[in-house]
This record gives sequence, structure tokens and C-alpha cells, in this order.
Amino acid sequence: MNKEDEIFESLRSNLSLYREILSVIEGESRALQNEDSDAATRLSNRKRALLPQLEDSVDILRNNRMAWHRINLAERSESGNITEMIRQCQDLIMKIIVLDRENEQLLLRRGLVPPQCMSSVSAPARPNFVADLYRRRGST
Repeated sequence: MNKEDEIFESLRSNLSLYREILSVIEGESRALQNEDSDAATRLSNRKRALLPQLEDSVDILRNNRMAWHRINLAERSESGNITEMIRQCQDLIMKIIVLDRENEQLLLRRGLVPPQCMSSVSAPARPNFVADLYRRRGST
């Protein structure tokens, strides 16, 4: 198997992984919008199980893209489908990121984020802090 075939097969497997992850995240989004917390939790757990595979596949995608650009331009122009597959992979990753961020916002709005994931406020609020700074700077 030549280098182009290896890249193609790797990209094809990455695409199927990205589609699976996107499907899980879309299901999670529907469950959150329908306020089905059991389904949302189940899909969230599935998503967490897929995260290590996603991280590995992004590294593989990066390596494949670099390897593809090292192949001379004449050979690359003959296999335009690899360039398109790289673009599809990147587009799916971006869709995954955007939709997952929207899901996080839905979780926050509904108060479904566990307390240990929320940032705590450690310092008391000082509403006159800026006014005090101006006063001190103006007196010197």
C-alpha cells in the first residue's frame, strides 16, 4: 500500500469516528432541548468515552495533513479526493466543537452542571474598588 492509500484509509476511518461523535452530540442536544435528562446523561457518558479516540484521531489527522503536503504537487493534484477528505474531517471537527459548546450552554442554563465543575468565588466583591483607586491616585 502506498502512502496515498494509507492516508486515504486513515482519513476514512477518522471521518466515520467524527460522524459517530457528531451523531452522539446531536442526540445529546435533542435530549437537552426536550429536557430528557436520562438520555442526555447517557449520551454525555458515551461522548466522554469517545473523547480519547477523538484526541488521538486529531493527532493522526494533523500527521496525515503534513504527510499529504510533503507529497509533490503533481501527485497531489491527481488525488484531489484526499484534500477534500481532509477538509471534511476539519469541518466535522468544527461542527462537533460548536454543537458541544451549545450543549454546555444548555446545561448551564438549566443548572445541570455539577457543583464541582463550577468556579467558586473566593474573594468578596468590592464594588468601590475602582473609585478607591481613582481617589488614591488623585491625592498623590
